[in-house]
Amino acid sequence: MSLSQQKNAPPLLVIIAFATIYIVWGSTYFFIGKAVQGGLPPFLLAFMRYFTAGLLLMLWCIIRGEKIFIWKNIIHATVSGILLLFIANGTVTWSEQILPSAMVAIIVSCPPLWIVLLDYKNWKINLRNKSTVTGLIIGFIGVLLLFGEQVGNIFSTGGDQSRLPWMLLLLFGTLGFASGSLYFKYNVTTGSAAVNTSWQMLTTGILFIPASFIHQEFNGLDLKSIPGSSWFSLLYLIFLGSIAAFSAYVWLLQVRPATQVSTYAYVNPVLAVILGVLFAHEHISWMQISGLFVILGSVLLINLSKYRKEKQPKVVKSEELELIS
Repeated sequence: MSLSQQKNAPPLLVIIAFATIYIVWGSTYFFIGKAVQGGLPPFLLAFMRYFTAGLLLMLWCIIRGEKIFIWKNIIHATVSGILLLFIANGTVTWSEQILPSAMVAIIVSCPPLWIVLLDYKNWKINLRNKSTVTGLIIGFIGVLLLFGEQVGNIFSTGGDQSRLPWMLLLLFGTLGFASGSLYFKYNVTTGSAAVNTSWQMLTTGILFIPASFIHQEFNGLDLKSIPGSSWFSLLYLIFLGSIAAFSAYVWLLQVRPATQVSTYAYVNPVLAVILGVLFAHEHISWMQISGLFVILGSVLLINLSKYRKEKQPKVVKSEELELIS
């Protein structure tokens, strides 16, 4: 990315784009919860969201005359899509049947920790960096804070133990997000990010159909009984969560430093907690909120060295792009 690209970007559009990824991506947890709790089965919801968004994005790429069928890219998009969308975002959608959206957003703040641990190609660099190692240690303290109350309930009489398995499932999902991000990073693809992302959503979206049948989501399903708020949430997730916010994310990576764009990771969980508490009347303990801010602080430490190197110009490639909730 050149300095001229940064200077030529209209400041108002930059502000709007940042507001989009901050607010929209931070609010997707809330709208997933609204859709699922309103009666839309989680895997069917995920299929409708990703397949529709992928189809619309693909049609837009065709209209623009972009090359669609590059089989190597389709294979890479499918593998990364399974990890990022089916496993990571699939567990998010599934778990919001039980867990409050605010708690889900807090746990999903963990992937930066796993990325450092799973990125074995950069172990020599990362694990020799004091801020990175300190960030990892602090991050795991944050994870312990998140799970502390639930583990304590197991050993207490009359404690609610039902949430712990779902929290562990969600934690497994964050490992899928981290591994999918690394796979996407290290497997170079040609073509535009929009084409690759549309294949991600299309191929992975289809996988939610057998998952829906396995969980018997169609048994007794009455779509007419599902409230309008759930359908509105689905439309929000398709057009804003999966298309508009991603487009803003891609554009920002072209005109602003990547580390500035990555600040969405600090804002999204906080906004999700605020929305869940204020509008869904969810209860989040002070220990869990403390865990959130400890994890966010650890992520800041892990990325500290990257912020210091931001003065160096960087060309953004399509394989560096990640689709987030």
